[in-house]
Amino acid sequence: MTIVTRLGRLNAFAERATAPLASLFLLATRLYVSWQFIKSGLLKLQDWDTTLVLFQEEYHVPLLPPALAAVAGTAGELLFPALLVLGLGTRYAALGLSAVNVMAVVSYAHVLLAEGSEAALGQHVLWGYLLLVVLVFGPGAFSADRAAGSSGSGGRR
Repeated sequence: MTIVTRLGRLNAFAERATAPLASLFLLATRLYVSWQFIKSGLLKLQDWDTTLVLFQEEYHVPLLPPALAAVAGTAGELLFPALLVLGLGTRYAALGLSAVNVMAVVSYAHVLLAEGSEAALGQHVLWGYLLLVVLVFGPGAFSADRAAGSSGSGGRR
């Protein structure tokens, strides 16, 4: 038996052994990234006056007036994560939350791209990566999408 054949068998075994964990990891990914954005949305709601000031003076949201940007950003930080937690319209929710994440980086780039803010930017990169994982692989078995028979699982059943 050649080394290639042995590696092939070993890889096939590893794939079979870890396959049952995929849906749990997708659920954990959805819950983790959702929690990060829900916390931010709730913080904005707690002190709406400060939120408006931040959008007027600190964040530089392109194309939208500051008050509308504050409402849209906060709504996105609360709606899309709720959908992700449920696994409802999962890929669309991940795409929407990706847009919120990109807009946050663009709007706050003058801070996030400054020296000393690498960790904060790294968090946004991590969240973006996790959202891409959900976009590519779908919600997994623990989702309303799967319960409804949607093909949101990336074709895996």
